[in-house]
Amino acid sequence: MPIQLNEENSGKLLVVHVSGKLVKDDYTELVPAFERLVKQHGKMRLLFDMSDFHGWEASAAWEDFKFGIEHYADIERMAMVGENKWQEAMTVFAKPFTKAEVRYFDHGDAAAARKWLNEA
Repeated sequence: MPIQLNEENSGKLLVVHVSGKLVKDDYTELVPAFERLVKQHGKMRLLFDMSDFHGWEASAAWEDFKFGIEHYADIERMAMVGENKWQEAMTVFAKPFTKAEVRYFDHGDAAAARKWLNEA
């Protein structure tokens, strides 16, 4: 399964594990879960774990873009954890599409990403 979702911190943190290549249908799980949590808790914090992630098919990239536009103000902080330079570059690319504070962490620094997400 390319996307796995885990709610943490009483649902205020959504951990999104992505692997392989995302397709459009992967967003049918992500979007409703995220929207439910926003209704329950308000602004969210996300940990986007890109271990063994190989990108998006074109239709999935479009879904990702729409998600970013629709939820521009719903994310307070987003930690992107990856293992490749192109994944780090995605952090810079994502910043104009969200009001969230966005930071990149190497996979070995995943604990630091969680610590940063859980700070007040």
